[in-house]
Amino acid sequence: MQLSIKSTLSCLLFLVFFQTNGQSIASKSLLENIKYLSSDELKGRKTGSEGNSQARAFILEQFKSIGLETQYPDYQQKFDFENRRENKPYENSVNIVGFIAGSSSQKLIVITAHYDHVGVGRPNTEGDSIYNGADDNASGTAALIELAKYFKENRPEHSIMFAALDGEEMGLQGAKALVKDFPFPIEQIVLNINMDMISRNEKGELYASGTYYNPILKSILETAAAGSTPKLLFGHDEPNTGRDNWTKSSDHGAFFDVQVPHIYFGVEDHPDYHKPSDSFENIDQQFYINAVNLILRCTLALDAELPKE
Repeated sequence: MQLSIKSTLSCLLFLVFFQTNGQSIASKSLLENIKYLSSDELKGRKTGSEGNSQARAFILEQFKSIGLETQYPDYQQKFDFENRRENKPYENSVNIVGFIAGSSSQKLIVITAHYDHVGVGRPNTEGDSIYNGADDNASGTAALIELAKYFKENRPEHSIMFAALDGEEMGLQGAKALVKDFPFPIEQIVLNINMDMISRNEKGELYASGTYYNPILKSILETAAAGSTPKLLFGHDEPNTGRDNWTKSSDHGAFFDVQVPHIYFGVEDHPDYHKPSDSFENIDQQFYINAVNLILRCTLALDAELPKE
C-alpha cells in the first residue's frame, strides 16, 4: 500500500489541526497512576500475587469509570498457563480489556501494555527487594489508561481495543491468550500498538519498532513525529543483522506471530532495568509526559491513515 498525495496532505492537515488545538493527555493523572502502580504497596505486581490483583482492580476501576465497552465478562479475560521456568501452573490470570467502537470503521487498532512485573526478589545493596517496575511497565499501563480516556472523549475512526495484559514477564502469556481468544476475526485488526518502557531515556529517544515489516507505517509516523520531543527513532526490528531485535521482545510478539502489523513504542534498556531501582523516583517525568503525547499524536495519525475497509 502506498500513500497518495491526497492522503499525505490530509495527514499534514491533521497534524496542523492537532498542534493548533493542543490535544494532549492529562499529565497529572498520568503521573499519579504510574506512581501508584509502581508503589511498594503493590510489591512488584508479579502474576498471581496480591499486588498483581491490586493493580488489576485499579485498572478495572479506571476502565469502568471511563465508560469503555467490553467483550468480556466484567472486562476480564481469564486464562491459565504453565510457567516452565518455575515448573508451576498459573490459574485465573487476567487481562483487562476495554473497547471503543469506531466512527467509520469496524477495523480494529489494538493498544496493549502489560501491567505485571517480576515481584519481590534479591535485595540490592540498599536492602530493597521490591522490583517496582515503574518503567517496566507501569509506564505503559498508565499511558494506556490515559489514551483510553482521550479516545472516549474523542471518538476514533477505527474501533480501538485497550488491553492491559498479564503474564508478559512469564513469556507474553496475556498477549498469547488475547490472540487465541480474540472476540473478533483476527483479520479485522489493522495494527497492534504496544507500549512497554516509555518513561525515561538519557538521550531523549523513543523507538517505534516494527516498521521494517510494514514500511507504510514508517511514513505515517515520520510525518506525525516531525520535530517531536522526544525524538522518534526506528529500528530494532531487522532480522539476521546481529543487532538487538525487539520483534518478539514484548506483547506485540504474539500479534506478529499471527501476521498482525505492530508498532512497539519503547526505550532502550537502562541501568535500572529489572532491578529494585526501577522506581517512580527514577523516571523522567517530563520525558514520560512528552512520550505519551507523542504516542497519542502517532496513534491519531495512524487512525486517520490506515485502511478502514
